[in-house]
Amino acid sequence: MSDVAEHKNSEQPKKPGKPGFLKILQTVFAGALGVQSEKRRQEDFSSHSAVPYIVAGLLFGVAFVGGLILVVQLVLASQ
Repeated sequence: MSDVAEHKNSEQPKKPGKPGFLKILQTVFAGALGVQSEKRRQEDFSSHSAVPYIVAGLLFGVAFVGGLILVVQLVLASQ
């Protein structure tokens, strides 16, 4: 009987909480690569605030462009 009660409790939808740093980082990287699952996307959109995702996306974008500039400068300097 307790197994049935535990199974029913595990099926209840979890309330969205504050996303952790690693979850936000995984979401940004998966979004940048275009491999985000529908389930994960729904979890992200159900969170309370989009601000952490926006900030992480902007930081990722700046780091990505900065990395590209650095690589181009290194290649051009070696010629």
